[in-house]
Amino acid sequence: MLDNVHTRAQTINTMDRSVKLGKAVLKSPFVLAPIAGYTDSPFRRICVGHGCGMTMTELVSVEGIVRTNPKTIDLLKFTDEERPIAIQIFGHKPETMGSAAAIVETLEPDIIDINLGCPARKVCGSGNGAALLKDPSLVFRITESVVKSTRLPVTAKIRTGWDENSKNYMDVVQALQDGGVSFITVHGRTRAQQYSGMADWNIIAEIKSKASVPVIGNGDIDSYKKAGEMMKFSGCDAVMIGRGSLGNPWIFSGVKPGTGEILEQVRVHLKMMIDEYGERGIHMMRKHIVKYIHGIPNAAKVRGKIVLACTYEDILDILGTLEADDDQGHGN
Repeated sequence: MLDNVHTRAQTINTMDRSVKLGKAVLKSPFVLAPIAGYTDSPFRRICVGHGCGMTMTELVSVEGIVRTNPKTIDLLKFTDEERPIAIQIFGHKPETMGSAAAIVETLEPDIIDINLGCPARKVCGSGNGAALLKDPSLVFRITESVVKSTRLPVTAKIRTGWDENSKNYMDVVQALQDGGVSFITVHGRTRAQQYSGMADWNIIAEIKSKASVPVIGNGDIDSYKKAGEMMKFSGCDAVMIGRGSLGNPWIFSGVKPGTGEILEQVRVHLKMMIDEYGERGIHMMRKHIVKYIHGIPNAAKVRGKIVLACTYEDILDILGTLEADDDQGHGN
């Protein structure tokens, strides 16, 4: 037991440090990944409160930005509590990407990030996201256009390639560097893999060893310990955590919460969602709650009730039953 505590303390000391990525200074080497439908302003604020060093908006369409689409503009909103924050944009037309970057700059985020990694069919089918990996020359033109259109640092998130037969990651990295990016995030899978199989940390290590800019590693980080392992294995400057943070913002601190702490965080998060979105926030919160309570005794029994809950009071009542069950369990 003492050995485990000693090892844990060493891990905390290693990870509890500030990181400089270009002009951005992070209070810790943890970056929250952009996840559509999840990583909105309330969740970003919660993650920062748990030790996240940098946040990123959900991916935002440049077409929607230049056309001032109301729903798109809503995705660009953030608070100072979320800094340093990157606004992530996606598109495939260099000129439009540049125009959108100039608009985004007026909102004063810390960074503009170019999405070259989204594997979603809807995004890639229009030539955006990971589809751009097929054409490093276009990647360069897009990057150059964005960099020339803003004074903010420009970064990019990539995958290792389109599929197993086209892992051209070093060509893409070179295009990004030539275009002027400040750092690069690498998800260790191809687009074809989506989120299946294992992320290739060897490729992240290779890119880190050859790149002239800082590198953030991403893929299969489902615990605080795993984040430290990736940094040690690959030498990357920071780690990006996505799915592992859903329902578990404690991943950024390494703390293992009890049932009471989890349920209290759910209540706080729910209140934040209602403050942000009104009644709609209750419906938007339900998917978060299912993630939070996964693993709590008897959570499976109330999951169906949660996805149908329509009021703040309904959800508090459901959470109360889980708390009561946990208290009884400890009493046995």
